[in-house]
Amino acid sequence: MKDVILQLVMAFVGSLGFAMLFRLRRALWISASLGGVFCWGGYLLVMYFSDGQIFTSGLAAAALAAVYAELLAARKRAPVPLFLIPSVVPLIPGSTLYYTMSAAVQGNTEEVSHYGSLTLQYALSIAGGICIVWTLLSIFRRYYVLQTNFDQVTANEVNSNK
Repeated sequence: MKDVILQLVMAFVGSLGFAMLFRLRRALWISASLGGVFCWGGYLLVMYFSDGQIFTSGLAAAALAAVYAELLAARKRAPVPLFLIPSVVPLIPGSTLYYTMSAAVQGNTEEVSHYGSLTLQYALSIAGGICIVWTLLSIFRRYYVLQTNFDQVTANEVNSNK
């Protein structure tokens, strides 16, 4: 349990560092950093229940981060990337990328293949989770706008016929 709490605290600190690096307004630091905590917590939770499936865990965590960023952006009236980027920072596959490059420099093709595959899974899961959420939101928004416009046109026709 201590390990999980430490990981969540480090996710907050890492996300906070990126929020500062990207010069977010101070009022948004905590909100953006909490996204990293939610994202990493979701990753750990799905990792536990999926028996260590990296792709599934990363996909779910990135989707959670995208939903969090969309909701917070609407609430704070700020662009989505201000919350999305710091939220997905804990998911970035830094260690596997390092091991891939280290093995490549040493000429160990077996390790390059192994760690390169893990790095690719992490990267694709992050991109996939964000894309799925943005696609679903885009469809929902398009439907909502079309439905709203239809209702307004119908109401205007009813009023003009009176």
